[in-house]
Amino acid sequence: MTKATLLILGATGDLTKRLLLPGIGSLIAGGEQGDLDLLDGLTLVGSARSEMDEDDWRGLVRSAFEDVDASGDLAEAIVGNAVYVQADPSRPDDWPALLEAVEGEELVIYFALPPAVISKVADVLKDVDLPEQTVLAVEKPFGSDAESAARLNEVLRAVVPEERIHRVDHFLGHRATLGMLALRFDNRLFDPIWNADDVQRVEIVYDEQLGLEGRAGYYDTAGALRDMLQSHLLQVLAVVATEAPATVDPVDLRDAIAAALRATRVWEHGPVFPNTDAPSRRARYTAGDVGDRHLPAYTDEEGVDPDRNTETLAEIALEVRTARWAGVPFVLRSGKAIGAPRDEIVLTVRPVRHRPDGQTGEGEPERIVLGFKPPRLRLQLTAAGGSMPFGLEPEDVTGALPKSAVTEYGEVIRGVLGNDPTLSVRGDVAEQCWRIVQPILDAWAKDEVPLEEYAAGSAGPDSWQP
Repeated sequence: MTKATLLILGATGDLTKRLLLPGIGSLIAGGEQGDLDLLDGLTLVGSARSEMDEDDWRGLVRSAFEDVDASGDLAEAIVGNAVYVQADPSRPDDWPALLEAVEGEELVIYFALPPAVISKVADVLKDVDLPEQTVLAVEKPFGSDAESAARLNEVLRAVVPEERIHRVDHFLGHRATLGMLALRFDNRLFDPIWNADDVQRVEIVYDEQLGLEGRAGYYDTAGALRDMLQSHLLQVLAVVATEAPATVDPVDLRDAIAAALRATRVWEHGPVFPNTDAPSRRARYTAGDVGDRHLPAYTDEEGVDPDRNTETLAEIALEVRTARWAGVPFVLRSGKAIGAPRDEIVLTVRPVRHRPDGQTGEGEPERIVLGFKPPRLRLQLTAAGGSMPFGLEPEDVTGALPKSAVTEYGEVIRGVLGNDPTLSVRGDVAEQCWRIVQPILDAWAKDEVPLEEYAAGSAGPDSWQP
């Protein structure tokens, strides 16, 4: 048994309660023997600036475990050994108390902190005597632009080597993302058509019904593009567009992802969106009803500064300039307060070169669709249908992708505790993602792209509809 400590900075925040702790629990409830071995002897240290009784911290851990049906001796041992330390990690004088709670020689420091605080803490850690096998896990966004991302990388590498830095993007652990790798590289049916000759458009969409949900402190300085497109959806794009790696080890797979993103640029080949020549569009929600909930206008939410012009819905068009994908628009979209949200990867296939005379109906474009929640696969095909013998109608073939008992954040914890960076973001990739979206951010800062409005509960602005 290897004794290790997971130190969560920001332990009283929403991320810890809603995602990190249930992720650990999911490894207990649904993981394999290797996952249980990683957790055996784990000391779970929570820390934040706010005061919390140790019994309350243990109760928080236990409740999160119960939510994912994690029970038994291992769960009880982790709960019983959990420690809480009140501290401000940006203060050097607070680190001796934090390190005193560390058990064993292996330490994982998980930064469940706002982006502005992460760099301050990392700067402090340069002068702290950490255990030799310390691993850092850092939540996105990684900086606020390419320059700040490079600066953050430099500070983190001054604390530990690159191979012990995990930049967390849990979308890389989504079943749909992992399923994409299997669909592409292990199915002869799809491999020959995965290119610009056969695919005319790729869409990666993650809309949600949720509004701001009390996150103004972070979201109003980020917006949809920085929060979702620049990080999560660009990682998914890279998995869709990458060339087949020799292996799925941390070197080959991440090299392939990096190569795909280095080839990615803002779309420059004419209109992609209706009613505009720009390769991007943005909007924010006004008051409206989403299901049985009434949401106020975004600008009326507590903590929002209307003058920031923060968008809650963003779409951008990109191109992957490789022999495989040149000329195909990759459209990334994410929005909040959407009435009928979509969360899927869609590849629209080009029409056949020739259709025999005498067939009636055009059908719909054929599509390959992978959904995120729940993980699912849908093939939209053209088939014979209707009362006429040669009539054409669209037909869907659907199936569920295998659903893992381990959550996306369980995948994250598995990687950081095992120091396996395969599903984490490499430093150069974090900088590339900012380079890709910077022209769009610049255009928005100059108001070259209007900030439109849509009612909460709608599909977006009326001018965006087909």
